[in-house]
Amino acid sequence: MPTLALRAGARIAVTAEEWHNAFCVVTRGRVQLELRDGEPGPVLGHDAAFWLRGTGVRALHNPYRRTARVRVITPPGSRALTG
Repeated sequence: MPTLALRAGARIAVTAEEWHNAFCVVTRGRVQLELRDGEPGPVLGHDAAFWLRGTGVRALHNPYRRTARVRVITPPGSRALTG
């Protein structure tokens, strides 16, 4: 299971092909979802779990000073994000 580290100010684009079957859990810090129109979305904190499939979220963003970590869980054999 890959873990993404988002340093302060980091932004990771979400593409449907890569994140299709990904289930994510914030394991450290806080992550803000960036919505389809570029507007800031909800902030998810420690232990928040979420799917991105079909949500229209276009990026994960860390607007805070501390590094955030997100564990990405995908089904076996999935071609989703691998780290």
